[in-house]
Amino acid sequence: MIFVTVGTHEQPFNRLVKKIDELKGNGTIQDDVFIQTGFSTYEPKNCQWSKLIPYQQMVENVEDARIVITHGGPASFIMPLQIGKTPIVVPRQHQFNEHVNDHQVEFARNVAQRMGTIIPVEDIKTLGDIITNYDQIVAGMGHGMSSNNAKFNDELEKLVNELY
Repeated sequence: MIFVTVGTHEQPFNRLVKKIDELKGNGTIQDDVFIQTGFSTYEPKNCQWSKLIPYQQMVENVEDARIVITHGGPASFIMPLQIGKTPIVVPRQHQFNEHVNDHQVEFARNVAQRMGTIIPVEDIKTLGDIITNYDQIVAGMGHGMSSNNAKFNDELEKLVNELY
């Protein structure tokens, strides 16, 4: 299953909802799809959807999903990361009247560059290829996430070795 969430921001995110519906309709997406559409005005024809869902249902959908696609709101992609998923993040963009500015674009870029734990998609035309090649993309990411305990132990070991 692919789970898509656009969050609860009051501006529609029709661009993402339409694209996912189109990809499901033309067969690019073979998985079942559930979209949380928020305040989007477009109603999907090829996917299951609901405007808003309870948080616990969001968690269950993320746990059950093979792929999670979110907007660029931090809470929406941090939760999948905590569950061990690598989300595809499609930030809302000001030029499409999806948000008041481009802070989601900037934040997604920074997280991708610094942490390497998300797959950012700014050009929606590439989304189909990214979904199709998702497993290979994730396998090649070598996630930047690591335990602080492991970092501490590595640094301590280096320090001890230097002292001897």
